[in-house]
Amino acid sequence: MSRALKSLAIFFAFVAIYALSRHALSPSSTTTTITTPVGSSTSVTTTTTSSKAASCEGSDFSATYNEGQGAAGTITASVTLTKTTPGSCSMKGWPILTLQDKTGALLHSSTVDTAVNPPVQYQATQASQAPALLTLLHGSTASFSLAYSDVPAGNETSCPSAVTLSVQIAAGGSTVTLTPQYSLQPCDNGQIYASPFYKGL
Repeated sequence: MSRALKSLAIFFAFVAIYALSRHALSPSSTTTTITTPVGSSTSVTTTTTSSKAASCEGSDFSATYNEGQGAAGTITASVTLTKTTPGSCSMKGWPILTLQDKTGALLHSSTVDTAVNPPVQYQATQASQAPALLTLLHGSTASFSLAYSDVPAGNETSCPSAVTLSVQIAAGGSTVTLTPQYSLQPCDNGQIYASPFYKGL
């Protein structure tokens, strides 16, 4: 190999090492470097691709219950989830809700997933949209709206009183639990309407 080609090879190797040392990698990215053999021309190609964000878990968040309004026997409210863990995660769809009384016992309830043109009127307009994929970073928020009737239905003489509300992002995942200022009392066998997750307000 001639001295000129050796010098050229050393120069491009130095450039490649310098470029890679300046390229900060995040945990969610991968880098592939392809170097052609030294010859009449030498090139270094570096490509970076981001991997899919992990699915969000309830344990990634703190939660705040936002008291809503009551009209014609229907109570509306919303929950804001704030991401407290590092990195990014994604969510799409509806929350899975469970209610507990003051002793911590689970209460019977059922959640009705709503989307476009819901049967109840939420305060947030975003709550009446189709589910969207949300990618959240540390400190960012997502919300969902909920509504329920506090008027006994059928043979009910009273409605359960829930002191805490637990939220799952997806079935089988961890939960985040919050305590509203006032207890939730969903009648009609504990029926709660819930919107899809939407970008935090």
